[in-house]
Amino acid sequence: MTNALFQTIKLGNLTLKNRIVMPPMTRSRASQPGNVANQMMADYYAQRASAGLIIAEGTQISPMGQGYAWTPGIYSAAQIAGWKKVTDAVHAKDGVIFAQLWHVGRVTHPDNIGGMQPISSSAMKAENVKVFIDNGTDGPGFVDVVEPREMTKADIQLVVGEYRQAALNAIEAGFDGIELHAANGYLINQFIDSEANNRTDEYGGCIENRLRFLSEVIAAMAEAIGADRIGVRLAPFTSLNGTVDATPIESYTSAAAVLNNHKVAYIHFAEVDWDDAPGTPKAFKLSVRAVYQGVLIYAGRYNGAKGASAIEAGVTDMVGFGRPFVANPDLPNRLKNNYPLAMHNPDTLFGGAEAGLTDYPEYSVS
Repeated sequence: MTNALFQTIKLGNLTLKNRIVMPPMTRSRASQPGNVANQMMADYYAQRASAGLIIAEGTQISPMGQGYAWTPGIYSAAQIAGWKKVTDAVHAKDGVIFAQLWHVGRVTHPDNIGGMQPISSSAMKAENVKVFIDNGTDGPGFVDVVEPREMTKADIQLVVGEYRQAALNAIEAGFDGIELHAANGYLINQFIDSEANNRTDEYGGCIENRLRFLSEVIAAMAEAIGADRIGVRLAPFTSLNGTVDATPIESYTSAAAVLNNHKVAYIHFAEVDWDDAPGTPKAFKLSVRAVYQGVLIYAGRYNGAKGASAIEAGVTDMVGFGRPFVANPDLPNRLKNNYPLAMHNPDTLFGGAEAGLTDYPEYSVS
């Protein structure tokens, strides 16, 4: 039933052993101080190395890029060394792992970024959005985001450079490639989506302008590490963290065309995944397939049968299984043999230690 999931596939210069993707999921367990990836995280990812591709949790490219307490970074020497533990552990299990590079833009609070004011495409606060802080004095908890300042041209150039350096750092840390997080209301998404961008310069207005920042970041990273080691995550139809686009089909078909011009290795679409959410329009999936020649990944509400049929139908090339990977480190084996899936404990998703991270067992036939 799930045979299509277990075909090999070429991704850039890599050959992946199956088409099952572990997508990025924030787990908030980086060592403090310094937001450093650690041995516990290395064990977690190594347990899941049977995935065709692991995309590690979002890792901030700079101190200003951090949206939540306890998330890892990839801009300091200690952080690079921490991630090297993770990539070594995954490679020892014959796995493939990409880093997800992350700048949250306005989806943060001064307590998470050294007291600075957040930056964004525009000076527009994300409404009804909270972030997790640990300021060292109050108990850790959720607080409202604040109004950001609009990025200047110099800010834009600086951040493009930070993405480029983060891509180099990821390769130094042993990652097989990187995924640019351009989804879910974070910085690049704040430029793309019309309702989060009211700029009047060449980075705002028409969709071509709103895609300019994305294009410049990709160009800088591709020059540094090669486009064949770059993927991009997009979320056309979600309103996470307060970003909404007025014409998502047109905007994100255009984005796919831009990414095709850059020859990135894959586009990873995050579909809305709450229970009664509308599905991604079939017309959109067909239009993306028509303009983009690389590998397509879709993630959201898939099971083995649904994922296999999507591949067989030519809609996608790989399928991401998010929450199922939390409690099922051996998820590919379970899908292959139709073994039952364990359910995760929602109380241990974020923060803490090994409990709820590395203590979920593989399936036992006995």
